[in-house]
Amino acid sequence: QVQLVESGGGLVQAGGSLRLSCAASGRTFSGYSMAWFRQAPGKDREFVAAVSWSTMYADSVKGRFTISRDGAKNTVYLQMNSLTPDDTAVYYCAAALSRLLSSRSRDYNYWGQGTQVNVSS
Repeated sequence: QVQLVESGGGLVQAGGSLRLSCAASGRTFSGYSMAWFRQAPGKDREFVAAVSWSTMYADSVKGRFTISRDGAKNTVYLQMNSLTPDDTAVYYCAAALSRLLSSRSRDYNYWGQGTQVNVSS
């Protein structure tokens, strides 16, 4: 059974940093696409960043967030710097059974439960 478990969320002041982790179990995703999405209250889930043979970012986080992975640990990370209150959301990890670098949620097969990030002004 595949599981994705996010961690690292919390409360941070504007301008601060957090690093989210997503540990996968049940199968290896080394070389396959993994991504982060987020959902703010009252809004639709939106793409944040993805990693596969390359990386891709939403315009709203480009230059502030960095996605990376550790294949040996089957884990993907999201380093978030210069956080603003607009970054407040539940952050979800997703994994695909392909190497397609995609920003579309429908291209991902597995999802974590999410971790809450709150940024205070």
